[in-house]
Amino acid sequence: MQTVHCRMEVDILVIPGVGNATTLKTHPNILAWIRQIHQTTIWIASVCTGSLIFGAAGILDGIKATTNRAEFERLNSYGSRPIRVRVVEDGKVMTTAGVSAGIDMALLLALKVIGPEFAQTMQLALKYDPNPPFDTGFPDKVSIKIRESLKARMVSFFEEESPC
Repeated sequence: MQTVHCRMEVDILVIPGVGNATTLKTHPNILAWIRQIHQTTIWIASVCTGSLIFGAAGILDGIKATTNRAEFERLNSYGSRPIRVRVVEDGKVMTTAGVSAGIDMALLLALKVIGPEFAQTMQLALKYDPNPPFDTGFPDKVSIKIRESLKARMVSFFEEESPC
């Protein structure tokens, strides 16, 4: 089988979160591609545990980042400076704490790339006007019982080396 090499230019790379995000460490060619693309992108962004893929590619060393709270401490193993907020921007790298924060990130990218009117139009089109019934979006806002319940549910979702 012949390998075909082609040059691809990417302005914005967005990596979604997946349960076993760091299984890409067994696919060094994909991590190498991400490193290569990162050199010429305007932005790279990740949703949820997608930041762990950036970490596995070596992009987060010295960079502020966030990820799903169940995997948050793993950012340290990639040399990142973990920040517990919904969206973290450090240079041209954006990471989010979870799936719903991905919408916040998309609107922020739209603001930075196209402008405020477009970003606000997108938000209106999405009818994105969050008004959650609870203020429990971060671990320090809930009881230990709720945190432990989430931990138990998430442990099977992430790979075995999860700190949960």
